[in-house]
Amino acid sequence: MEFDKELDARGLNCPLPILRTKKALSELSSGQVLRVVATDPGAVRDFEAFTRQTGHTLLEATEADKEFVFLLRRK
Repeated sequence: MEFDKELDARGLNCPLPILRTKKALSELSSGQVLRVVATDPGAVRDFEAFTRQTGHTLLEATEADKEFVFLLRRK
């Protein structure tokens, strides 16, 4: 899937991936897509809660080689 911006949150632990994602999303226009790569296993749960609370859309969440990739669409 195509994305408009990418955020590398590898090596960061909660709450930093969410805080940086929030900042990156604020720099995008409505409907644009942010790709986030994280290594914190808790990020899956955190991103699900974050999108529920903020209204942004979690388009995809995948894992490969202990890296988690999230695609979020800005509301």
